[in-house]
Amino acid sequence: MEQKNNTGAIFKNDYKKTDSHPDYKGKALIDGVEKEVALWLNESKSGVKYFSAKFSKPYQAEVEAGGNEDAKHDAQRSNLDGLPF
Repeated sequence: MEQKNNTGAIFKNDYKKTDSHPDYKGKALIDGVEKEVALWLNESKSGVKYFSAKFSKPYQAEVEAGGNEDAKHDAQRSNLDGLPF
């Protein structure tokens, strides 16, 4: 399904474990750029409920050039070659 520009979908976060985790999470396409959306349900001092929101780049796991984890460890080991022990 193709997402329309300046729209998104938000779902309850079933994996929330602490107050710092968002109550709701989702994705939106904002001006042609995909964003992750996080929402927290808050309450003001006067008792009015509201959402605070955070928009961020979609999560991507860090990948070394070539995507080879062994190459990363080899590079770390080569940095240790100059140690005197």
